[in-house]
Amino acid sequence: MKNILTKITLLFVIGTLFYSCSLVKRVPDNKQLLVRNEIFANDKRVKEERVNNLLTQQPNNKFIAYPLRLSLYNLARKNPDSSYRAWLDKTPNRRDNLNAILSKKQVERLAQSFVVSGFNNFLKNTGEPPVIIDKKRIAKSETRLSSFYYENGFLKNTVTSKIDSIGTKKGKVTYTINTGVVYTIDSLSREIQTPDLDSLYVVEERKSFIKPTNSYLSSDFDNERRRITKQFRNSGVYHFQENNVNFIAIQNDKDHKLGIILKIDDRSIKVEDELVKRPFKIYKISEVNIFTNSNSRKIRNQLNDSIAYNGYNFYSTGKMQYKPKALLNSIFVEKGKVFSDTDRALTSKSLNNLSVFNYPNIEYIEDPSDSTKTSLITNIYLVNKKKFAWRPSIDVTTSDIQQFGISGRMSFTWRNVFKRAENLEISTRGNIGSSKDFANPKNVFFNIFEFGGDIKLNIPRIFFPLNTKSIIRKDMFPSTQISTGLTNQKNIGLDKESLSGGINYNWSTTDGRNKFRFDLLNINYVRNLNAGNYFNVYKTSYNRLNQLAVIYSDPANIDPITNNLTDEGTLNFISDVLSGAAGLTIDDQDYKTILSISERYVRLVEDNLIVSSSFSFNRSTKLNMHDRSFYNFKAKIESAGNLLSLVGSGLKLTKEESAAGNTKLFGIEYAQYIKTEVDYVKQWDFGKKNTLAMHTFAGIAIPYGNAKSIPFSRSYFAGGSNDNRGWQAYSLGPGRSGGINDFNEANFKLAFSSEYRFRVSGNFHSALFVDVGNIWNFLDNVEDERYMFTGIKSLQDLAVGSGIGFRYDFDFFVFRIDLGYKTYDPGRETSDRWFKGINFSKTVLNFGINYPF
Repeated sequence: MKNILTKITLLFVIGTLFYSCSLVKRVPDNKQLLVRNEIFANDKRVKEERVNNLLTQQPNNKFIAYPLRLSLYNLARKNPDSSYRAWLDKTPNRRDNLNAILSKKQVERLAQSFVVSGFNNFLKNTGEPPVIIDKKRIAKSETRLSSFYYENGFLKNTVTSKIDSIGTKKGKVTYTINTGVVYTIDSLSREIQTPDLDSLYVVEERKSFIKPTNSYLSSDFDNERRRITKQFRNSGVYHFQENNVNFIAIQNDKDHKLGIILKIDDRSIKVEDELVKRPFKIYKISEVNIFTNSNSRKIRNQLNDSIAYNGYNFYSTGKMQYKPKALLNSIFVEKGKVFSDTDRALTSKSLNNLSVFNYPNIEYIEDPSDSTKTSLITNIYLVNKKKFAWRPSIDVTTSDIQQFGISGRMSFTWRNVFKRAENLEISTRGNIGSSKDFANPKNVFFNIFEFGGDIKLNIPRIFFPLNTKSIIRKDMFPSTQISTGLTNQKNIGLDKESLSGGINYNWSTTDGRNKFRFDLLNINYVRNLNAGNYFNVYKTSYNRLNQLAVIYSDPANIDPITNNLTDEGTLNFISDVLSGAAGLTIDDQDYKTILSISERYVRLVEDNLIVSSSFSFNRSTKLNMHDRSFYNFKAKIESAGNLLSLVGSGLKLTKEESAAGNTKLFGIEYAQYIKTEVDYVKQWDFGKKNTLAMHTFAGIAIPYGNAKSIPFSRSYFAGGSNDNRGWQAYSLGPGRSGGINDFNEANFKLAFSSEYRFRVSGNFHSALFVDVGNIWNFLDNVEDERYMFTGIKSLQDLAVGSGIGFRYDFDFFVFRIDLGYKTYDPGRETSDRWFKGINFSKTVLNFGINYPF
């Protein structure tokens, strides 16, 4: 035992020494590798990332506390080409022999080849050179630290630094900061030379970021400059800029207070060769000109069509292609109003959203006819996009089901179709493929196909019989979309024909944070063409019936050769059981199992007609794609079947009852339900690309009236790469049933996920995650308690999945691999649910593009 411990200790010491020496392999003599930085402010360690990021030198990046990239760099040879030439000259005649086989020039070029230098260059490029402590950069870091604390009110701070050795060729840098006392604002006064500006300032003085008794913050002064500039420029002061706002500070070091004077001088303008001061003026818009099909004043000599409408002048180089009223929905600059930057920004954004023009050019010029010199002429130059656009695409795909497939799409866009900036898009799509899983009696290669087409009309306003402008203003960028589509599908499933269509309205708040969508009408009709293929697709249900048929079925239903249920015998067996002919009663568990399979069969092979309306709300505080601290909230409510019920009764259309007692309209049993969902995502930024993300979802769809269940397309499932990653998609739930069906779905869902994301090295990231959730049946036709949500007690059926993820950030998208494990499995016995799926052999591998939420 003593010998073993001695060997282990010796190996540990040797390994430690090797690790220590390998890190400083490329560190020159009399230099030190920067191992860490430490910052102390008033004798307290500062760990705040924004302060640490001020340092101009950071230690080498680490992968799980190990500088992996530095080690890779150290593995590379310094001069592989020199080593190669030494190898050539090491043996007599080696160079001559190679020259005879290749050529002298090629032998020399081998020094730069992948064989000689390629792997070495890979190590250098992938690795990271050692960070050597540099006194000049330390001095720069001191300056940046001092500036940071100065900008945060510590005007008399001092910063010193010290280098300490912590091993052979290694060192750390310690920065010591004495912040001193924070300075506060004692008073705020103003000296605004232009009286009109002084009057404007007083109106919103209460909004000032600079207030007496507040600590001095340089960011408050920057924000105040922007606030004043925005206020003035939205109040007609066309020539005002941020650099016109100045602050004078009177410093009282004894009391650590500052007296602030806001100073705005008159405008400096050039008269001949001399700069003179003139008061700022408030400008009004005297004229608005809209030039179509040009972005330059050069077209003035080519204009041959013009229209004056509601005080606006419209010009065109040819026949006017746009109705003036339609364009005015996107123009916020108005004749007679004062100049406003906000009006200009809204006009640019709204015109750009029309998708019929390139980005607009808006210019303001002083009106030469105004003797007071307080008027502006607004010229808006618009360049038409191409009237027609055609975009084809083709893809070759492969999957477990479709071994080979070719898919294509072709879309045609007709812009400004009705001269009101509407865009019409007509698209077709198709797919042909080969599958060995599909019945193929004629042995043709392409045995599955899908084709379809869509028509969409986008209208840049609310298209509705009633006037909605008082509710949905034009600065909310309203739009209407009318669409219809048809799809025909033949594959290894049930084969489907589907028809969809509807009309929806979209609008948002001016800042774009709140978005709204109202689907006035959404129609979806699905017709199953190959219901007889059901039990070939849903093998789990078929195999379970086979097991029970051996016990309960009439032998006539079973093929004597295969000893399996025949196609006709499968349905006959289900009918015998439910009618009582097989000897099973409603209290028997096997009866309940067959009843469940029967209900699912009826539900999935029946044709669906869904006519619904819905309202959605989405609020996001995310500023841009690089924002890592935000929240996103979505809510939706949907109602289906009410319109059909009303139309059917009012027009007395032909009705008939289905076997389930529900009403059929046009020969189809239509869906009727109410559905609501809430989705919330919150993300916290911890710096250095380390974030904590949380996702919560709750959704329920309750059938009523003409329906006892929810259509499959409107139900919920659990599991998969964007849900509970410990289970594959559709394999979790409902409830504690254990996911025994091929595709498990229900009408009630709860889900919660949390994920800690951290950077490993470069663009390589990782994450630790925990997912909680499940689906249940609630207030529908399912009566098996294992599937049902019966109250708070059912929350013990929430499944818990956990694991680790690996991601690579390509900037424009993130490729993701997540390894999920079943931490708590409600499908098992209550005493046997925890940690039974934490095994590498039971890993659920999830692939995805971008983050799961």
